[in-house]
Amino acid sequence: MVQRMNAGDCQTQVYYHMDAHRLVKDCLKGRPEAQRQLYDEFSEVMLGVCYRYTKSLMDAEDVMQEGFIKVFRNIGQFKFQGELGGWIRRIMVNTALNYLKQNRNYQADLSFFDNGMHPVSDDNPDVKMLARDLADMIRQLPTGYQTIFNLYAVEGFTHVEIGKMLGINEGTSRSQYARARGLLITWLEKQSEEHKTATYVRP
Repeated sequence: MVQRMNAGDCQTQVYYHMDAHRLVKDCLKGRPEAQRQLYDEFSEVMLGVCYRYTKSLMDAEDVMQEGFIKVFRNIGQFKFQGELGGWIRRIMVNTALNYLKQNRNYQADLSFFDNGMHPVSDDNPDVKMLARDLADMIRQLPTGYQTIFNLYAVEGFTHVEIGKMLGINEGTSRSQYARARGLLITWLEKQSEEHKTATYVRP
């Protein structure tokens, strides 16, 4: 990635080429230029992570800002046993989950009761899951479904881990994921049929 800089950006340029060890150490010393560089390096990706768990970009920005506060407050806990971006991502996910639990706009919808939906059937091979379309559809899911689908299918957590994170049992996580997936497939099938109709049917 290339970053355009002017003469006044010399300090930023130095940090841009530093490794994660030096950047973390300087963040621990409270150096604002290091903190700014870390934020600039990861904020775009982390906003996308937060947006997957919320219903609006404004909420995602709130989650991300709170997440970075936690990153800088706890950066001494990063032990370089993995990628710095992965460690930050985990904080963002946990911050998003706490936000959903504490925000009354999400609390009512963050439920995991059986609503009578049928489990997912085999995938329709005609359905094309385009990344952008799928991301938009995931955000339209009820918050509980959206959360579990993201944790399992995107973040890679197991249903046991998800259960511990959300205070539910493993079976509930599995069934909610299956229902979320089934609902997404139904929407995608409908979208595919609508696309075929628009393409092949002429007035």
